[in-house]
Amino acid sequence: MPAARPDPPTAAVIDARWLVPGPDFVRTLLDLPQLALVADSCAAERSLHDELTRAPLRAVTAQELHALEDADARENYEVFLAFRDALVAAGTLEAYYLALMRSGQVAVPAVFIDRVVAAIVQDMLAGSDDAFEHRAGELLHRAQRVGLSDGRVLAGDLETVDHLHATAGFGEIGRLLREAQAPLRGTSLRVLSVEHAAEALSADSPRPFLLDLTHEITNDLGHGLSFTMTSAHSGLRALARVLERWVRRFLAIETTITPMARIDDAAWSWHIGLDVQATALLNELWRGETPEPERLRGLIGLFRLEFGDVAEMRADLAGKPVYLGLATSESGTLKLKPQNLLLDLPLAATM
Repeated sequence: MPAARPDPPTAAVIDARWLVPGPDFVRTLLDLPQLALVADSCAAERSLHDELTRAPLRAVTAQELHALEDADARENYEVFLAFRDALVAAGTLEAYYLALMRSGQVAVPAVFIDRVVAAIVQDMLAGSDDAFEHRAGELLHRAQRVGLSDGRVLAGDLETVDHLHATAGFGEIGRLLREAQAPLRGTSLRVLSVEHAAEALSADSPRPFLLDLTHEITNDLGHGLSFTMTSAHSGLRALARVLERWVRRFLAIETTITPMARIDDAAWSWHIGLDVQATALLNELWRGETPEPERLRGLIGLFRLEFGDVAEMRADLAGKPVYLGLATSESGTLKLKPQNLLLDLPLAATM
């Protein structure tokens, strides 16, 4: 993992705990499918992979790249090396990420960016013993599959859920049996709860658990009566705490982010979509338009963000809340764009 830098290298570094892209972090990238060795890897590729594994920051010559027989492998290494060198030149993972997102020209493969965000989030939550925060933190760098179950909105890690669906939890044997249409007992992921918290924290990752994103739970009392209460361990609440840390990490700004069921604000002035779908939906709602019901049902989370110090906001918006939205795609997937929260906050011109 990246090592914490004791002193900021430049004035651009806001937090002295920003992470230096050391050899250990760069080495983990060599395990990505795009760079991992395969049976057909030529001798030159195997040699280069081994050399970089031993010394991830070593220079690679044009001759070494030219020696790679497979054109795709050559291109993958060229992209990787350009990413690695830009990351090292930036000094820290955070400085690289912030500059890349502010540039508006993100040509870097998403798999590399997700690894950067994952390392930052892991360090950001290192002091937290809240399993819900750790599971919610994965939403910043891993796609989710979202579905409804008994009125609850549940998010599962996309790769994990799809793998279990394909194999019924029995690995390659399960895949073959399913293709042969042989009956298999069902497999299901568990919903993260207080009872599972210790297990989730002790595991390598809380990824196998579903995160309950239900903010409010309605109980039917019969006779046409019901009452609504806020979920005590809502995944949205945990995500809100993670996003507060995210803003503090990059911008040194204190915010309070609170999940909400709806926006009832006649003076609604500013909003940020945390993903592509939420951005489009919030724009339409703000303009007074009525999205199609099917699309609107994809809006699974709303938040109210307030600045701790209104002087850090744009003067014309000082003191007004910023609304955040979270939505799924038509296929029921969710992919956060955490950079939106850094780029679109209405900050004072001096910041």
